Parts: sequence; structure tokens; C-alpha cells
Amino acid sequence: MASHSRLGQQIAEVTTTLNRIGAEYALVGGLALAPYKIIRATQDVDLLVDASRADDIDNELLSLGYQCIHRSTDAANYQRGSERVDLLYANRPIARRLLTAATTLHTSLGELRVISKEGLIGFKLQGWVNNPRRTQDIEDIRALLRANAGQLDMLEVRSYFQLFEHEALLDELLTQLG
Repeated sequence: MASHSRLGQQIAEVTTTLNRIGAEYALVGGLALAPYKIIRATQDVDLLVDASRADDIDNELLSLGYQCIHRSTDAANYQRGSERVDLLYANRPIARRLLTAATTLHTSLGELRVISKEGLIGFKLQGWVNNPRRTQDIEDIRALLRANAGQLDMLEVRSYFQLFEHEALLDELLTQLG
């Protein structure tokens, strides 16, 4: 359980810092699954952040002792010992809309801004399309579809599969789930 509390402290530190500088953020990735009824072990913090604040966020994370191990216009990765923070920059209209629409939810790690379950499916799909070896993303999508059946905006979900030209995959997943 020590890693859970370490992760909780890490999230609290990073989100407190982002709140202090007024940088918009939302939890994405493995930790964002929990409020949507899916528990999965993960050791890193994945956040969608306002791309226009990338330099400010970079400065703050560096001041917290993180090292930037990669940074591009789309994403950045930071490491501090065994702690990792991965940022996705909301540049495109869909990502900006999802960031703005993120809601504050009660999680086991406290009150956190979390992306919508539909948006999370979209980002998981993008992760898998970018790297098909990331099969955990497909498993996470399957789990989100199963755990939230009847509560998803399926037109929005389908729009992400259309965007990445994988509508047949969505149909296959839905068929498997019955």
C-alpha cells in the first residue's frame, strides 16, 4: 500500500502546483479508470494539460525536482526517482474540449479533475493506434465499455473510432460484450 500513498502524495503535489499556477489539467490514463469502476495497477500519473501553459508547467515540475526525459509539442515525460508524470498537451480542438469539459470526481486519491469516460476511450484508442503493442489500452477500452454499458454517449465513442478509422474494432468489441 506504500506505493498507493506515494502515488496519492505525488498526485496531490503535482495537482496543487498546477492549481496554484492556474493551469488547467485532467487525469487521463490508468488512474482515470478508477472513477469509472475499473481498478488497474499503475505507477505513473498521466495528465491532459493546457498546451499554452507547457513552459510554465515544465518550470514548475523542474522546480519540484523532476527531470524532463522527453518533450514535444504533443507530450512530455518527467521522472523523479521512481515517480513519473506523463503529460499530454491539449492542442487540438477535441483535446481542448475534453479538457474544458473534465469534471471533478471523488477518487480514492482525493478530489481530482478527470476526463469523461468517452474521452478516456478516445485517448486509449489514440494510444493504441500510435503504438499497437500497447494492448492494455484495448483491454481498458473493453473494460470501460463493459463497466459503463448504457451510460456512455455511444455517438461520441463511435466518433473517436471513426476519427482513427477503426470503427470495425468498436463493432467487434461491442459484439464481444453482447
